[in-house]
Amino acid sequence: MDIQHLVDRLEQVLNESSHFPLTAYLLVNDDRIYNIVDQMRVAVPEEVKRANRIEAEKDRILAQAKEEADRIRDLAKQEASELVKRDAITTSAQQRAENILERARRDAEALRQDADAYVIDELTKLEEQLLRSLAVVRNGLDKVQGDVQVMHVEP
Repeated sequence: MDIQHLVDRLEQVLNESSHFPLTAYLLVNDDRIYNIVDQMRVAVPEEVKRANRIEAEKDRILAQAKEEADRIRDLAKQEASELVKRDAITTSAQQRAENILERARRDAEALRQDADAYVIDELTKLEEQLLRSLAVVRNGLDKVQGDVQVMHVEP
């Protein structure tokens, strides 16, 4: 279940709770609150799994970029080898092979940087979402715990 949905449900439970007359205190159904908190404990690992999937996707993209770079390098070596066989254009072939290899390195580096940027962006968004959700949960818990403590202190 989506953590944001659970936060919304927690807020709904708090909004539907009854107020003690002439106080700012709420009478909440603690079973419903604890049930939602338990579901949040399950949902957070799902968000972590999502982050792991993003990381795996990054690794897949990097592996694909490496394969592509290797393929281009092999093609460059093969092409260079064929060009070397022709004496008249040996120098040209070597330069072209170096250019292809450099282009392959640049392309692979660009793919890696794009993959890293994508993963950083997605993980940053996920971190922000989790921090917001955690803040909402903490505020809710602090509020409920503060209300419960005050109820025990008041005569």
